[in-house]
Amino acid sequence: MSKMIVVGMADYKVGRAPDKLMTAGLGSCIGICVYDPSTQIGGMAHIMLPSSLESLQGNPAKYADTCLAMMLEEMLKLGVMRSRLKAKMAGGSQMFSFGNKAPLLKIGERNAQAVEQELKKVGVPLLVYDVGGSFGRTITFDIQSGDLHVRTINHGEKVI
Repeated sequence: MSKMIVVGMADYKVGRAPDKLMTAGLGSCIGICVYDPSTQIGGMAHIMLPSSLESLQGNPAKYADTCLAMMLEEMLKLGVMRSRLKAKMAGGSQMFSFGNKAPLLKIGERNAQAVEQELKKVGVPLLVYDVGGSFGRTITFDIQSGDLHVRTINHGEKVI
């Protein structure tokens, strides 16, 4: 029997098929799913900010550069092989409009870029993504199939 593993903000969880991972309320945050299709072990993180270097305090699961490393370490302990890992991500919206569009305020875009960079550093291919826009998302990841269900506010649903 499968269970739904809920991932909160600035959090990550790891599970095995047939379990599913879910996180809600992705605005500028990124939901990143990494999985090994052979062992059917997967993890999901709800990342809030691009870099821990901007704030050296707090929960390391909040940042792209520290959270992904922690999640991968836990997955490796469970028996995944780094060479088989694949990733999918969603989120990274620009939820508020700023007239001057200062790069520092483009948190969603910066989060998406930071996650992509971290994935490249560890050699995990990003298969597909659904990022950007100005709307929220809730995602559910099926570890068994590798399907990422993306539900949006007023922009429908899709499976990537």
